[in-house]
Amino acid sequence: MKSLVIKLDTINDVKNFVNIVSKYDFDVDLVSGRYAVDAKSIMGIFSLDLAKSIKMEIYSDDCAAFLDEVKDFSVDK
Repeated sequence: MKSLVIKLDTINDVKNFVNIVSKYDFDVDLVSGRYAVDAKSIMGIFSLDLAKSIKMEIYSDDCAAFLDEVKDFSVDK
């Protein structure tokens, strides 16, 4: 499992992020406070407080291509 802190600032960011995550077979969760949602669920993401950074948990060790695609959303650029 790998973790990364991301920021989704706009509606288009959320849409683009979900499109990227949906291409991969492994599970990805977004955690904000005590809430965790499936990163492939656009409605789930909009239920989070997007004003804050969000912790992304990736349940795969073979995710280098995915991490490369989502690097633009990373807080630690």
